[in-house]
Amino acid sequence: MDDETPEPDRKVQAARRTRDRLAAAALALALERGLAAVTVEEIAARADVTRRTFSRHFTGKESAVVDCLRADADRINRALRVRPAGEPPLTAYHRAVRDWLADPDHPAWHRRPRMFDLLRLAEQEPALFAALQHTRVDAQEDSVRIVADRLGTDPDTDLRPAVLVGAGAGALIAAQTAWVRGGDTGALPRLVDQAFAALAAERGGSQ
Repeated sequence: MDDETPEPDRKVQAARRTRDRLAAAALALALERGLAAVTVEEIAARADVTRRTFSRHFTGKESAVVDCLRADADRINRALRVRPAGEPPLTAYHRAVRDWLADPDHPAWHRRPRMFDLLRLAEQEPALFAALQHTRVDAQEDSVRIVADRLGTDPDTDLRPAVLVGAGAGALIAAQTAWVRGGDTGALPRLVDQAFAALAAERGGSQ
């Protein structure tokens, strides 16, 4: 029951809802007008909060627009964390991406039309592309730690986790780029498999 929810948890949940409203407002406005034509004040007004509240959650409008993609990266990493311990890291990464693509409860990009539009817009707006890259870097850092745990190694002294994650993330980015430029919104799962198959062929292995 709500009455039994601890006060700190309520505050966290309320803050999460506010952040989600701001992110949704930022995305909608950017897709309607393009990023350059949108102001932080407009985003805050559409989310029915103050400019100061916006600044508590985001450093700028770019980070607010791409915030929805951070949740997708988190889902991929959660799927990676629970892959069987015996899987090679690249296989585990590929299958984690597949799990994310097939998740019936949280539709992946190819089942959310605005994500296709957002990623296409990011190719046209340098500031938005830079924010997207920052999100990718954060996600990859988490992936490196997960892979390092799987290998039982220290990522600060062993390059293997970073190299393996870089390869897997590169395959995903290649698939994403081909997907956006190709225009077939349903093609992303097929392109992901093609990208990882190409990676496996270069390594002389299989995914």
